Amino acid sequence: MKPRVLIVEDNPDLAFGLRNNLEIEGYDVAVSEDGPNGVERAREWKPDVMILDLMLPGMDGYTVLRTLRDSGFTAPVLMLTARGEEADKVKGLRSGADDYVTKPFGVLELLARVEALLRRATGANAGRAGAINVFGRIAIDRAARTVTRSGAAVALAPMEYDLLVALVDRDGAVVSRVDLMRHVWGYDASIVSRTVDTHVVELRRKLEDDPSSPKHILTVRKAGYRLQP
Repeated sequence: MKPRVLIVEDNPDLAFGLRNNLEIEGYDVAVSEDGPNGVERAREWKPDVMILDLMLPGMDGYTVLRTLRDSGFTAPVLMLTARGEEADKVKGLRSGADDYVTKPFGVLELLARVEALLRRATGANAGRAGAINVFGRIAIDRAARTVTRSGAAVALAPMEYDLLVALVDRDGAVVSRVDLMRHVWGYDASIVSRTVDTHVVELRRKLEDDPSSPKHILTVRKAGYRLQP
């Protein structure tokens, strides 16, 4: 079965070009031209990856993303944005996106991003799928790809989950941002410099008792991050 990619983009020329290139690469592709239709199509069609423009008629990309994540949509989402401001990209990542590209972008770069997101979503942690990891009040069920805190379910975006597991698997050792980008996202950190930091902030917000003074997900200055059980 071909991997499904949903493109939510109101520029018909860009949407056509993306669809054409993705279909050549063997993907099954659908296109939505506005926010509300994108939400509906994502829920009904259940894509494996979604490419989402932030500036959409009817409902902007941030709202589309939050709406889907709040309803349990777990597929990786790649944002498309024409904005250069770092704050807009961070806002998108905090809304539940897994990655972003800034327009104009190269088709080969976008295809590589989609492939990396799909690879992580379908094959992550297969070797330790049956394990259950516990630290503090947090439990990670690898088979179900679920996380609980004091027994209550914690909703993590796919890349937040994979980042957490990557830290757990290092058994307390320091992991650099470059290594995390390569392991979790599948490419060099130089491409998306703030992605790791933003996801770490979100993990702390969801898992730590005091995110401003974390006890488990620790920053090692000029080196990276490590997880303290």
